[in-house]
Amino acid sequence: MKKIFLIGSFCAALLFATSCEQGFDQLNVNPNSPTALNPVLLLNNGILSSAYPGGDALVFEAGIVQQIISPNGTVLAGANFNVDNKPRNAANWNNYFQNANRHLVDVIEQTRTNANRSNLYHSARIWRANVMMILTDTYGDIPYTEAGLGYLEGIAFPKYDKQEAIYTDIIKELTEAAAGLDAAKTRETGEIMYQGDVVKWRRLAFSLMLRAGMRLSAVNPTLAQQIVQRAVTGGVMQSNADNAVIRHDANYTNSTGGTLNGSEANNYYLTKPFVDQLKNTNDPRLPAIAVRYVGATSGSQQTAARANRTVAVQIGMPMGFDNPTIPAQATRDGLASFYDYSQLDRTRMGKLASPNYFVTFAQTQLLLAEAVQRGWTTGSAATFYNAGVTAHMQQLAEYDAGSAVAAADITAYLTANPFVPARGLEQIGTQYWIASFLNFPETWANFRRANFPVLTPNPYSGKTIRGNFINRLSYPDAENSVNRTNLDAAIQSQGLRSIDDIDTPVWWDK
Repeated sequence: MKKIFLIGSFCAALLFATSCEQGFDQLNVNPNSPTALNPVLLLNNGILSSAYPGGDALVFEAGIVQQIISPNGTVLAGANFNVDNKPRNAANWNNYFQNANRHLVDVIEQTRTNANRSNLYHSARIWRANVMMILTDTYGDIPYTEAGLGYLEGIAFPKYDKQEAIYTDIIKELTEAAAGLDAAKTRETGEIMYQGDVVKWRRLAFSLMLRAGMRLSAVNPTLAQQIVQRAVTGGVMQSNADNAVIRHDANYTNSTGGTLNGSEANNYYLTKPFVDQLKNTNDPRLPAIAVRYVGATSGSQQTAARANRTVAVQIGMPMGFDNPTIPAQATRDGLASFYDYSQLDRTRMGKLASPNYFVTFAQTQLLLAEAVQRGWTTGSAATFYNAGVTAHMQQLAEYDAGSAVAAADITAYLTANPFVPARGLEQIGTQYWIASFLNFPETWANFRRANFPVLTPNPYSGKTIRGNFINRLSYPDAENSVNRTNLDAAIQSQGLRSIDDIDTPVWWDK
């Protein structure tokens, strides 16, 4: 009897186990857990990952174009001394290649054949064009056709594409994506840039196309004109409402603001060339941008009680000085210390919640002014120029109410500083430099392309570059470690003298 009971118990247990196994797959699935990620969230990740790496951009791009500089070295050494800084030059690579591009490639692959998500597909193509333009403008040749395909196709060591080929494909992508956007298809209201407004996405595509076309102005002016005309015909941004911008808040903060309100608050200053340009033309943007802590002898003395935003008192830090030599120069400038120079106001435009602009109506209008000046499109260069300057001055109010520029001040500025066709390209290039302030990768790219404004090279005596300005950033050390064969091929293809050459111009920089 005991044996029969044991056998019966075993059979019952087996039946129970079999029964449990039949429902095991359902038992261990969380009914509230998503089985797939909505690709619109990946697009948002791609956009958010595109925010400029503020601390690193302050080390390089902001200093190269002589807008913001630091006299300090070690971790902050870069454009201030015209030297390379491997730990800091990898920021754009990490942001755009490893993060933003990866998300965007995933969106494109998930939606490529899904007719219901075609607008999402084309929006991702447009934003990837923007991301890859920033990346190639920074480094030159980069992985492009195979970039981001490690998981999808097992390509762990992507080959590098020539910058010329990358630009050709970027223009193709923008052309096709703009044509593919369709207001009759699903509106992707969950995306954070334009909430699925295909009209605004299309204007962004053509504004980026205009930018890409103008990049070719020196290397291939015939093609540049064709691309510019295609962009103008397609329809570019019409107002500041079309601006491509990330709006930050207390939960998702501006990277530049984080740097300037954190450990580096006392280490970065507006440059003398930038302050003098605004001051000498009585530009109403200077009091919107700058603050000077008058009489400060240390960082701790940069207090609200010392803050002065009056135009007349602003003094920019001159180029070419380091920590041991800047105190004597500050004395010559009549200041209490180098802490007494003007800074970007970190309580207004440099605050944690400041927006991050990528492509703006102001920039677009100024590029149209240049296109007219070159005879590549119709219209009035002066009208486009005035509209671009006006748009940027109006845009400043979006940073902070304290940065708003009054309409009367805009009119007075344009009256006192009229567009002069004989100096048209210089005026347009200088205004683009101002209108792109805090959009550091674009400011640097257009400075190299247009050769305006006219800036005196940084005279720092310890520079390691051979020329006058840093022309590109060298590839990050990590790429040398993991993708050496393809990296070496890219270095040789571009004619770089070594693995780290920040002198060699990128393809379109003639």
